[in-house]
Amino acid sequence: MQIKEIFDKKKLVFSFEIFPPKATSSIDTIYKTLEALSDLRPDFISVTYGAGGGSNQNKTTEITSIIKNKYNIESVAHLTCISSTKNEINEVLKGLKQEGIENILALRGDIPLDEEIKGDFKHASDLVKYVKDNGNFDLAGTCYPEGHMDSKNLEEDVKNLKYKIEAGVTHLITQLFYDNNEFYNFMNLVKKYNINVPIEAGIMPLTNKKQIYRIAELSGSKIPDKYRKIVDKFEHDPDALLDAGIAYATEQIIDLISNGVDGIHLYTMNNPYVARKTHNNIIKLVHSINRDL
Repeated sequence: MQIKEIFDKKKLVFSFEIFPPKATSSIDTIYKTLEALSDLRPDFISVTYGAGGGSNQNKTTEITSIIKNKYNIESVAHLTCISSTKNEINEVLKGLKQEGIENILALRGDIPLDEEIKGDFKHASDLVKYVKDNGNFDLAGTCYPEGHMDSKNLEEDVKNLKYKIEAGVTHLITQLFYDNNEFYNFMNLVKKYNINVPIEAGIMPLTNKKQIYRIAELSGSKIPDKYRKIVDKFEHDPDALLDAGIAYATEQIIDLISNGVDGIHLYTMNNPYVARKTHNNIIKLVHSINRDL
């Protein structure tokens, strides 16, 4: 099933994201994660694609196939395009088709440092258009409630979303954020520019101090003072901080659901405990919204 059909059927979509193990780790580790999460039956699970070559994309395809064909959960394969040729993309599309994968999250990917950008694609919208013209895939895109780090400002970034939509993206998933007001401000701009596709809010429960500030640095997401106080209070008690991070994410999600968000995309960090606890905290709300159909 294509993900756009799920959005057509439900008022509120609930999904997970996982990532392949590092090249130095056994792929068996992800099997354990999937086994631990599969009974939660999210609407779909997306599988990220790490930088570093074709082997990572092969892992993404393999894991995406397992999710769909073993666990009967719809899956979405991340696909990056920076420095890729059309022939390389064709090979990936061929592999996904062979596994029965119907859904792709199209990304530009990180620009290599101190290297000339090669390949046939410069923007995610280029990849979206190419895949749309060369396969029957449903295409998701990303968006940034606090603005992409390469954009001059948020409004410019929202304007650029139009290119993805025009190229063929049917729904969007946001970068993680920790202040819902940033998301609501973003959604006001989205409406201003007549972007009408469903948008899932990306939520990542942060569970240790080092992770919290590392994620903020990499993503450009602001850490609200409210959350900083939680971190400072419990940084020396890992179990307390773990549950505080889940509680904070739960509070975010409840507020988003109450304000009519189209979906929640939970960045699980391959941590079944965090995913399960967060899921259990909010799943009755998800069911309640969808019962109103």
